Amino acid sequence: MHRDDPLDLDRVDQDIRINELKEEARELAGGDMHAWESPDCPPGIAEQFWNNVVAYEKAPRSCDFLRLEEMGVALPPPDEIADADLPGKLREVFEALAKVNTSFINTDHYSDRELYTHLWEDTLREETVLMPPEAGYNCTYDLVSSGSEADIHAWLKYYADEDTRQRWANDFPNDVIPPHEDPPYDRDRHLPG
Repeated sequence: MHRDDPLDLDRVDQDIRINELKEEARELAGGDMHAWESPDCPPGIAEQFWNNVVAYEKAPRSCDFLRLEEMGVALPPPDEIADADLPGKLREVFEALAKVNTSFINTDHYSDRELYTHLWEDTLREETVLMPPEAGYNCTYDLVSSGSEADIHAWLKYYADEDTRQRWANDFPNDVIPPHEDPPYDRDRHLPG
């Protein structure tokens, strides 16, 4: 409380703005929004958080396939790209998406053709929120995080460390843990992040 604000009206105004943002977020989410906020959360952080939630809920939705096409990146079907052209096409895709704060991890188990095909058929066609780059919103596609058996297998085989693999074996004793192998490709460390 400051001497020039003995009733702490600035704080009251901020509390009102936060409550209005929470209500707007609930309405934008169709009334079905559940969020927990620590009572120790500083009001400035809470207000920024709820501003971000409202901005996210108001943002247009599309897919990165269409976004790339709008950015001038041609995305021909996988069978129309020569093997020699795939590394350049992948680089073009990753660099264009990095400009809109979108990155990729855990791609080293895919060949260039497998990766481009996966992106073309699946990942780039997933609905996503198109936040403007200046909003500070980042999207990371983890290519072993779908929860499918194939992704879990690839994650355990190529990316999980020994402690994680052991915890998985303890937590899921009926699962077969594949022996660890280094991924067959070395792409991730070169991707824009």
